[in-house]
Amino acid sequence: MVYIVEDDASFRKSMERLIRKAGYEVEAFGTANEFLTSADIRYPGCLLLDVQLPDTDGLTLQQTLNEKCSILSIVFMTGQGSIPMGIKAIKSGAVDFLVKPFKSDELLTAVREALERSTNGAAEALEKDSVNALLKTLTPRENEVLRYVIAGKLNKQTAFELGTCEKTIKVHRSRIMKKTKVSSLADLVRLAQKVDIQPVD
Repeated sequence: MVYIVEDDASFRKSMERLIRKAGYEVEAFGTANEFLTSADIRYPGCLLLDVQLPDTDGLTLQQTLNEKCSILSIVFMTGQGSIPMGIKAIKSGAVDFLVKPFKSDELLTAVREALERSTNGAAEALEKDSVNALLKTLTPRENEVLRYVIAGKLNKQTAFELGTCEKTIKVHRSRIMKKTKVSSLADLVRLAQKVDIQPVD
């Protein structure tokens, strides 16, 4: 899905025709509020967003979407863009910052890139949810041991630092592997990295 938020009606309609002709589904809005009220921001898609809108500015809407954990990828459009504004938009996750008037192929290239990034982001989000669901099955002690395991600590070292016996650590380690459905230490390390679990120092 491609969303357009642009207050210039004639420009909005011309973009809508162009994008629809390229084979994409399109929904267009004249204000940020109309977009937030009607669009489903939970799913992958591209948002073509004008910087200056009647009810807010594009950067504020971008911030709102980030706070709502939207996976839409944003392409900004402006007739009065500045380099600092463009840098801020890109740093906040925008795919591109197009200055009007831009060519049709520039727009369509940005749309393709945005949709690809959004789809990949959705897949990563689903994978993270799956990993987090597995990790929620671990006990607090197992979560603690996990950080030692992915740090490459031996069972004997972990037992000493946690004030327990090596046999207990072996049991915890076995349960961690079983609950997270991995078969090797390398797989466990990769799984932990996906959700930013840090090994102990």
